[in-house]
Amino acid sequence: MRCSRCLDYMLDEAEFMRRAIALAERGRHRVMPNPLVGCVLVRDGEVIAEGWHDHLGGLHAEQMAIADAEAKGVPTQGSTAYVTLEPCNHFGRTPPCTEALLWAGVKRVVIGSDDPNPTVRGDGADALRIAGVEVESGLLAADCSEQMSEFMHWCEHIRPQVLLKAAIDANGRVDCDPAEAAQRFSSAESLEIVHALRADSMAIIVGVDTVLRDDPSLTVRGPDIGPRTPPVRVVIDPSGRIPSESKLLTDGVAPTLLIHADGFDASTQTSPDADHVERVVLADEAGEIPVARILAFLGDRGIQSLLVEGGPNTWRRFLAAGVVDRAHLCQSPVELSGSGDTFGAADLEAAGLSRVREIEVGGDTISHWS
Repeated sequence: MRCSRCLDYMLDEAEFMRRAIALAERGRHRVMPNPLVGCVLVRDGEVIAEGWHDHLGGLHAEQMAIADAEAKGVPTQGSTAYVTLEPCNHFGRTPPCTEALLWAGVKRVVIGSDDPNPTVRGDGADALRIAGVEVESGLLAADCSEQMSEFMHWCEHIRPQVLLKAAIDANGRVDCDPAEAAQRFSSAESLEIVHALRADSMAIIVGVDTVLRDDPSLTVRGPDIGPRTPPVRVVIDPSGRIPSESKLLTDGVAPTLLIHADGFDASTQTSPDADHVERVVLADEAGEIPVARILAFLGDRGIQSLLVEGGPNTWRRFLAAGVVDRAHLCQSPVELSGSGDTFGAADLEAAGLSRVREIEVGGDTISHWS
């Protein structure tokens, strides 16, 4: 039986890690492709400094915590570092965090989640142990891993984690009568959430029919994504039907990737593509574009998170392939005209997804699925 004093000690440890997790959230949308990481420096049971990875190219969490201590004039020798991810031991955009911890005289490091990246797995923890630092790992590991789930998923599968986002009217319709102009029917509050989903994604994918109908920009408006590259806009366009004047080809504000089948004829293009546009052929032997091939291509490029925005044919293709990890379904009380295609909870359930929670936002009902 664990003594009460030991239990109190473990509870204090967990609180320090929870604080590190909360700090890591401050870098959301801004650190991709790096994971969210937070760090707390503790001495004699008191937090002396805090840090988090704030933006791509910025200080890592451990480095920021050490800088925070320096700014306060607080010595770090003999302290314990609580960090949500195993410290790095390689030179990237910043020097290794292991060196920073050793320079700061940290005597003990408590790690939430080990780094699953095959190129660095265990290297940081081992380097610290060799240098005489006491290292423990696994504290609130599930919570830490969930916070950086896209990074963890990519490290394991080398393909992006897939989030499907769909908006439907009161009757499950996804669009009004084709003879009418396309209209937005979800609330402004729901649209803000959509932009947060885009900001949390490294790529956004639609079918060419969505481009023909809506001419979307597929950009992030609202959330601050910092200096990272905006999400790549991906269009499944087997035969090259995307109009040359579409925003995705002309605005230049974010990379655009067009995925074609073997039937695509580049000679039909009336003008060269802009620098932000890339075209690839990903067809199989039958001339189809398998979803698995799309994900493998994106994964090889380091894309960790993919938002599937539409339309119904694209949603169903990804669901049928069994690759959708989560779904965001927004149902509006508005009733659209016509009798167009429908989509809804039944489609998600048929694909093996389960409703996790449901909230009301601006009059809309948003359900989250996993």
